[in-house]
Amino acid sequence: MRTIITLFFTFFSVALSAQEIQWMSLAEALEAQKNKPKKIFMDAYTKWCGPCKKLDKFTFGNPDVAQYIATHFYAVKFNAEGNEAIDFYDETFENPNYNPSAKGRNATHQFTQFLGISGYPTMVFFSEKGDPIMPLMGYYKPQELEPYLKFIVEEKYKTFSSQEDMKDYLENFTPVFRE
Repeated sequence: MRTIITLFFTFFSVALSAQEIQWMSLAEALEAQKNKPKKIFMDAYTKWCGPCKKLDKFTFGNPDVAQYIATHFYAVKFNAEGNEAIDFYDETFENPNYNPSAKGRNATHQFTQFLGISGYPTMVFFSEKGDPIMPLMGYYKPQELEPYLKFIVEEKYKTFSSQEDMKDYLENFTPVFRE
């Protein structure tokens, strides 16, 4: 019996630590919403961005963050300087100045500009209907990102009316995600 319990906990621990975010394109997420409505969590990154890489490794690699995002969101990876065409709000956004041989920074994608993204990384939340809710710019550790993920899932953005509401929410939030 002890062996069975040990095996169960070993399997559970391995499964939990192996949890990864399954990223998709915005087009795939918007299509998936038609069958099963969920909010969208978009990571707007660039290839040269150090904090973006840190976010991938330490925050998105965290099993609590990965599981929460997988459960409540469609997760989208968007290269904010890439050349992917984005169809959104009956408009096509592109990156006409994209340079495929650029080794560092590249031209900013039109969709990046449309969303008002001015720095990287920026995480953007979208509603079940595909409407942008809010951006969140910068690197966040798992326990720092947690209140924002739950703020969106619990739709507190619909009832908060001031910066003070958000400040109180963040000050009184008790994280449960492991660092």
